[in-house]
Amino acid sequence: MAAKIEPLGDRVVIKPSPKEEVSKGGIVIPDSAKEKPQEGKILATGPGKLDDEGKRVPMEVKVGDTVLYSKYAGTEFKLDEEELVIMRESDILAKKIL
Repeated sequence: MAAKIEPLGDRVVIKPSPKEEVSKGGIVIPDSAKEKPQEGKILATGPGKLDDEGKRVPMEVKVGDTVLYSKYAGTEFKLDEEELVIMRESDILAKKIL
C-alpha cells in the first residue's frame, strides 16, 4: 500500500478500523445508523511539515501505529477498492499504546 501512495508534508494515510455490525446487545446495526470510525492504522506518512525557518519537523506517528482521530477529520477516498482516509497529523488525537 505505502508504495502506491506517498502523502505530502504532515499528512498521513489511515485505514479505518472495521465498523461494528452488531451492537453489544445483539442488535444488527444498519449502514445508515453506523457511526464513522475514529480509530485506524497508519499505512503511510509524509516527511513532516516545514517550520518557519524551513527546517523539517519530524512526524510523531509512524507507519503501523494505531491512532484515534477526530470524527470528521480528513478526506475519505478509495484506493484499489480499499476505503482510506488522508488527514494532517494535527487531526490525530492520540496514539494507542498496546
